[in-house]
Amino acid sequence: MSRYQLLFSIALIFISCACNEHKSSTEKKEHGMESTTENSHEQFKPEMVVNKTDFACGMPVSAGIKDTAQFEGKAYGFCSSECKTEFLKTPSKYLAQQQ
Repeated sequence: MSRYQLLFSIALIFISCACNEHKSSTEKKEHGMESTTENSHEQFKPEMVVNKTDFACGMPVSAGIKDTAQFEGKAYGFCSSECKTEFLKTPSKYLAQQQ
């Protein structure tokens, strides 16, 4: 009888760990904390944004867009969230420099 209890306990521990791991990754996705994967850089494409270069650092958006922002009905791409934050401080200043 004690063998069955031991096997049941071990199985219960494995199931519990697997459920916690799934719950943890689901919570991270819900809170926008999903880890970067190989295909995540394909989420934003240069064709989806109106700018050709990142306003804050000058990097071409064709090299990879990690974040986007909308301003006055247009989507702009950025190589990082830091560059996006910098742009959003004074977007009209950056757009004036572009023209």
